[in-house]
Amino acid sequence: MRKKVLLDTGPLVAFINKRENSHDWAVNEWKNIEPPLLTCEAVIIEACFILRDFYGGQDAVMFLLDTGIIQIDFRLSDEIGKVRELLKRYQNVPMSLADGCLVRMSELIAGSRVLTLDSDFRVDRKNKNEMMDLIIANEL
Repeated sequence: MRKKVLLDTGPLVAFINKRENSHDWAVNEWKNIEPPLLTCEAVIIEACFILRDFYGGQDAVMFLLDTGIIQIDFRLSDEIGKVRELLKRYQNVPMSLADGCLVRMSELIAGSRVLTLDSDFRVDRKNKNEMMDLIIANEL
């Protein structure tokens, strides 16, 4: 069975914006992933905010959602208690809402991997003490 891939903001932005340092890495990683990539609305909001000044950037995010390449597979309202616990536990890192949602998604979706450029995921733990399976650039 193939592993589900959870998409973080960094690789989404890098995939769309050719000026990003990690663009080539992101494109190469996406070639090896069978869609859909799963994410949360917080990641989409962060990516659209970052790409707001990149012509066509927000539309590219919406296209990936509209075509099903990316799917939002998380309802914060259903998981607010667990996400809140994560945000409290990792407030010294600090953990963003998007990161908290992705950690919670990794707890809910067995065998999932997080596609990220955020080295904080090397510190974060799912189910309180389990390392998460990451797809991350070697230099991070």
